Amino acid sequence: MFKKLFGKKAQTNTVEDNANEDSANIADEATLAADNAADQNIEPSTPATDLAVPEPSKKTWFKRLTQGLSKSNSNLVSGIGNIFTKKKLDDETLEALEDILIQADLGTQTAMKISEALAKTSYDKEIEPEQIRQLLNQEITQILTPVAKPLIIDTKIKPYIILMTGVNGAGKTTTIGKMAAKLQAEGKKVMLAAGDTFRAAAVEQLTIWGQRANVPVVTAPAGSDAASLAFEAIDQARAQNIDVLLIDTAGRLQNRSELMDELEKIVRVIKKQDATAPHATLLVLDATTGQNAVNQAQIFGDKINISGLVMTKLDGTAKGGILVAIAAKFKLPVHYIGIGETIDDLAPFDAKQFADALTQTNL
Repeated sequence: MFKKLFGKKAQTNTVEDNANEDSANIADEATLAADNAADQNIEPSTPATDLAVPEPSKKTWFKRLTQGLSKSNSNLVSGIGNIFTKKKLDDETLEALEDILIQADLGTQTAMKISEALAKTSYDKEIEPEQIRQLLNQEITQILTPVAKPLIIDTKIKPYIILMTGVNGAGKTTTIGKMAAKLQAEGKKVMLAAGDTFRAAAVEQLTIWGQRANVPVVTAPAGSDAASLAFEAIDQARAQNIDVLLIDTAGRLQNRSELMDELEKIVRVIKKQDATAPHATLLVLDATTGQNAVNQAQIFGDKINISGLVMTKLDGTAKGGILVAIAAKFKLPVHYIGIGETIDDLAPFDAKQFADALTQTNL
């Protein structure tokens, strides 16, 4: 039985990096960025005061999280209930449980740990679905607790530069707006840089979020050099004594080497302004993409130094368990999770709350 149960190997993602090393001198890039910034007429937008910030929901965050994960937790709960109703724990039920956990995108590693723990303590015994869910809750909490870390802004660094990355559609620009509102509410002076210059709509979207949060947004015409904009934004942030500068970047597919190379260029130009920057580089992942989010974390991490994660769109997805798989595989800090579109739909990640909501236990 144990050979059958534990002989499985977790699937790994192999990433072939075909990108050629950029041989351009960093100093030349920074100089060119400064020249381009001057030519591109980069300007900060004026924060608007007449655009209302959405009212916070009356529901508690945990209740909203539980409802957001309803598709994920209902699949788990019903699947476990179907297997373990008046049945003993044997090879067949262990195999079925492992399949359910993998289908829920919890990852092979987590599925095997749960199966192993059950086999050691309860093999050939009758076991209730609630016991399974409690064990699953404990395992998920154990995996997630080390990565549930708040985003700490070093107030001695001005501006504290945060680079935001992720693929198109992950919710990156929206996340930046929500983060800006939270940081502003904490009393910090915040500036945004609309570095997704490839999409005019992205610039407009970030400008609207800047207005909602009442923070300035540095923009440039569509098609402008993103590294130049980042260079100019840092200059403006320093001049205005900004505490936190959030830099958006173009949503890029992880399999497009030329776009990933452009992201590396932005990082190099930022470092020319401040050798310690970016002080945080956050990868925004869309929970609805399931296993593809694992691929994204792998490839972005290979190209630049990702310091933390934000998981979005946990509401309405049946793949909420992917956060567990990513935490187990990469062990990167998870700073925030998002469950909606309004400003108050982003919150610091709490491992125990997430485990309870996902497994429908301790409610």
